Amino acid sequence: MHSEILKPMVVLIAWTLVMLVWLVATRLPAMKAAGVDLGKLVGGKGADADGVLPPATQWKAHNYNHLMEQPTLFYAVCLVIAFSGTGDGMNAWIAWGYVGFRIAHSLWQATVNKVSTRFLLFALSTLCLVALTLHAAMAVFQFHG
Repeated sequence: MHSEILKPMVVLIAWTLVMLVWLVATRLPAMKAAGVDLGKLVGGKGADADGVLPPATQWKAHNYNHLMEQPTLFYAVCLVIAFSGTGDGMNAWIAWGYVGFRIAHSLWQATVNKVSTRFLLFALSTLCLVALTLHAAMAVFQFHG
């Protein structure tokens, strides 16, 4: 099956892996500088590093976590759209919009992290997700307006 909407999905997956590499590349040196010995750590979670590591280091990890949250809905709705045969044209463009806003959100959160701008980028991506969900529902329930 070929559907244009699969392309932005793959790009967002690749971007998520870029954020993973970025968080590891910044977190490991910060842990060493803070005297955290990975060999002695037992249990715990990434959020335990808040307050121990510099905030700018943690921003990358926080964003990676965000990429594990709402984008899971994006992947699901894109698959519904692709399987319904409506993954080209407008739906593909909306999906690219979602990915663009999520990448901008990542870059902003990982560097500047001013919340008002970060929220705006999140809200814009969410609007794209809402539109994709509406289009998926229209395709699945065969509603043609």
